Amino acid sequence: MGKKLDLLCIGTAIADCIIKGFDPEPVSAAGFRAESCSINPGGEGLNESATAAKLGLKTGILCFLGCDGAGDLLYGSMVSNGVDMSNVIREKDHPTPVTTMFVNPDGTRRSITNLAHKYNFHPEKYADAVRSASAVSIGSLFRAPFDDAGAVRGVFRTAKENGAAIYADTKLPNFGTLGLKDIAEELAMVDYIFPNEDEAAFHTGETDPDKMAEVLLDTGVRNVVIKLGAKGCLFRNSQTRYRLGAFPVKAVDATGAGDNFIAGFICAKMSGMNDMEALVFANACGAICASAVGSLTGLKNREQVERFIAEHEAPFTDL
Repeated sequence: MGKKLDLLCIGTAIADCIIKGFDPEPVSAAGFRAESCSINPGGEGLNESATAAKLGLKTGILCFLGCDGAGDLLYGSMVSNGVDMSNVIREKDHPTPVTTMFVNPDGTRRSITNLAHKYNFHPEKYADAVRSASAVSIGSLFRAPFDDAGAVRGVFRTAKENGAAIYADTKLPNFGTLGLKDIAEELAMVDYIFPNEDEAAFHTGETDPDKMAEVLLDTGVRNVVIKLGAKGCLFRNSQTRYRLGAFPVKAVDATGAGDNFIAGFICAKMSGMNDMEALVFANACGAICASAVGSLTGLKNREQVERFIAEHEAPFTDL
């Protein structure tokens, strides 16, 4: 029997308050200025699910939203982008997380989180949702809701028992202390893991991306993709190494670029591309995202990504 979904994304849905061009010099005793301020849908679960849906996958999300204005905003955004919402849990007693993002002129950013991000949501309790998909994307390994070894164990085992591929993004912990050794058995179930350079350094204790990848491969992860921002990405498995530079675009806001990258990679793999082709497609998705403010503003559909790739030479730096 076929699965209801191609992809289930499990992670957070967050309202991002994005502030560009913040001037630290006060204009009055209680006031500051910025170039622009905007409220945007965000969070790795929302970003990945909406992007994958725009790229053509039957995509759902498993997450919680508060019964508040921010939750209504995010719910409407996902619906408008074609995300299956049957596994969204609305919570009356817990607010939707909101993050304030300060975006620098080069597109890099700093963020402020709060206790709303620490909600004790347990995705492992929704096994039927996990069973409904051919692939599962874990949006925030080492951060809530996957800063709990029991949650990781439950979701990963259910996914594998039902033949689903597991794609896992990682995060730096903001409240929890989960590490590689705590989920060693579960990491061996991961098909592709996608830390950025800072996350890989933190979790492996290494400073060179190749050594970071080796540590992660030694845990049993089958394939490692280290996102290197403006430097592109590094791909490693037991047989292959690729290094791909970034596409040359003017970075406006890097918020969500990594999530767009992962959604693009999953979409490419599920449409039959090999790893090298999927990396090119994913890098294009990340570049398009970074060219606009907000996680879901830049990328529109698969045809846009294909045109972008046709117009830009894939920047492989070494193999």
